[in-house]
Amino acid sequence: MAGIYIHIPFCKKLCFYCDFYHIITSDDNSAFVDSLLKEIALRKDYLNTETISTIYFGGGTPSLLSLKEIETILDQINRHFKVEENCELTIELNPDDVKSDYLAGLKRFGVNRISLGIQSWRDQDLKMLNRRHNSAQAAIALKNTFKAGFENVSIDLIYGIPGMSVDEWASNLDFSFTFDIKHLSAYHLTFEQGTVFGKMLEKKLITEIDEEDSVVLFNLLLEKAGSAGFVNYEISNFGKPGYFSIHNSNYWKQVKYIGIGPSAHSFNGYSRQWNIRDLKSYIKLVNKGVSFFEREELDTRDRFNEYIMTSLRTMWGIDLEYIEKVFEKEGYDYVVNIAAKFTNYGLMKQEKNTLVLTNQGKMISDNIISEFMMPGDD
Repeated sequence: MAGIYIHIPFCKKLCFYCDFYHIITSDDNSAFVDSLLKEIALRKDYLNTETISTIYFGGGTPSLLSLKEIETILDQINRHFKVEENCELTIELNPDDVKSDYLAGLKRFGVNRISLGIQSWRDQDLKMLNRRHNSAQAAIALKNTFKAGFENVSIDLIYGIPGMSVDEWASNLDFSFTFDIKHLSAYHLTFEQGTVFGKMLEKKLITEIDEEDSVVLFNLLLEKAGSAGFVNYEISNFGKPGYFSIHNSNYWKQVKYIGIGPSAHSFNGYSRQWNIRDLKSYIKLVNKGVSFFEREELDTRDRFNEYIMTSLRTMWGIDLEYIEKVFEKEGYDYVVNIAAKFTNYGLMKQEKNTLVLTNQGKMISDNIISEFMMPGDD
């Protein structure tokens, strides 16, 4: 079992918060698509004989690809990899790209999961984030997605947006749950260095909401999502039972995956590699068949830290049996000793043989995870 991630870097407009690799698109994607096809062929042996259980088109804005381009990419994947019959096939869509014929084409190609980047139902938030759709377009896109026969539909929301009150966040959630969505990804706005918002923060043109308000918003998210029947299976992700994102869950469970496209990451259990973060260089190097990525071999400490970092964000938590089996008694004792102080403060709890964060612990998950990181030998 393994996954394939396809990174589509094109955007029509720059979202002020986005830290993913992207470029403002031209109308001609042919050179890029040709390079994707070549990379798929070049890396057909990366996952050995693993069967592909998930394919995910992310970005950027995958919905800027034509139906023909998507079909060509999928044909190439099927040519070089063994894909499960019931493979979870996800594509991220921008609401203003959602058209009935486009949805019908995706359905025809076997796409069975749609992720809509709505971000907010408030037009003032969308303007602040510099999104290119409005709330009316988002509602129409969501309705049309269901009308096209898609059942497994996820939406993205952002909270902690300056100027958004607690009541307005509550209304955002309430309106989302009037639709028959099966999955919600809800992210706290972060001000990443180098983004437009990051630069505005440095110049004090914008301010982050305070920590107490963040806690209130997160608690409201947990409460309303839970009442609507959603399970918080990862800190920022909520799914109805049977509708968790298999692709993303596999990331957190250390399942192997290959990333295709500029800036895409890959993991085969013992090493990580990441493609060059520049479209022109990526196209040039892939076409020459020379190294277009960097690679890092993971030692025992790296693999331990990777496991902690991914697993502790999820409802499955740290498996103590796995820790003892893979990292032996030294790793087991290390985890148990650090966990003790967090369980004493109600930030973690032990359920049978697993350690998981409590709701209180989820609010400071980054701090807790950093405490578990095994230091290197300096």
